[in-house]
Amino acid sequence: MRKNEFESVIQEALEQLPDQFKRALNNISIVVRWRPTGDELDRAEIGDHGDLFGLYVGVPLTERGEGYNLVVPDTIYIYQRAHEHHCRTEKQLVAQARKTLLHEVGHYLGIDEDRLHELGMG
Repeated sequence: MRKNEFESVIQEALEQLPDQFKRALNNISIVVRWRPTGDELDRAEIGDHGDLFGLYVGVPLTERGEGYNLVVPDTIYIYQRAHEHHCRTEKQLVAQARKTLLHEVGHYLGIDEDRLHELGMG
């Protein structure tokens, strides 16, 4: 799949988020990359040979205080290579990309990894 096609998949998933989630998204950018950098793998605590579908970098809403202003946007990275590597069909890829986006938005909202797994978004 071409990058612009994958970006369209992510944009569509973003548009399908429930309204209360979309309204909560503020000062955040969503970036599609082919694969993570070494620093991003380290941040996610994944070795060089692991696959990473997405990564949230920033300060979750639940941790922002009164002094949170004039900061660079938080970022959600979505990695196309991992999706293509693990999904056999375009339908699976679209479903996984949506799940990845929801997972990372969950981190942005302050939901931890354990709770995301409980919600089926692990």
